[in-house]
Amino acid sequence: MRVHLGSDHAGLELKTAVAERLSEGGYDVVDHGPTTYDPDDDYPTFCLRAAEAVAAEPDSLGVVIGGSGNGEQIAANKVTGVRAALAWTEETARLAREHNDAQVISIGARMHSIEEALSFVTAFVADTFSGDQRHARRIDMLTDYERSGTLPPLPS
Repeated sequence: MRVHLGSDHAGLELKTAVAERLSEGGYDVVDHGPTTYDPDDDYPTFCLRAAEAVAAEPDSLGVVIGGSGNGEQIAANKVTGVRAALAWTEETARLAREHNDAQVISIGARMHSIEEALSFVTAFVADTFSGDQRHARRIDMLTDYERSGTLPPLPS
């Protein structure tokens, strides 16, 4: 499986560790940057590229990393067809895949130790969407809204 990575300066060290761990695990890692530390870089430059690559390659996943992970998640979610989830535990990483069929995980490098964050990534890439009907229905509602801009009907 291919995994696309993107970060900003705050996530650079963790991104390097993620790339190493995933490569060791047999994943095909594509690093969309940055490659060097620049305290003035902007996360959209790299996170949008990682999310675009995931959208263009349906069987791939993505990991975006910043200081808190919030901006990076927002950036990835701006890419049509991408569902990005902020993970702060192994459980939230697994549920992002199982319930939300998220293709991108976002992590705050300043919020967790490297080992903690690596455990989130490991859980995320190892899991799959459950296919449960209620989860599929909800994802379909989001996809329909993304395509049409029409809100789902209110329950009767």
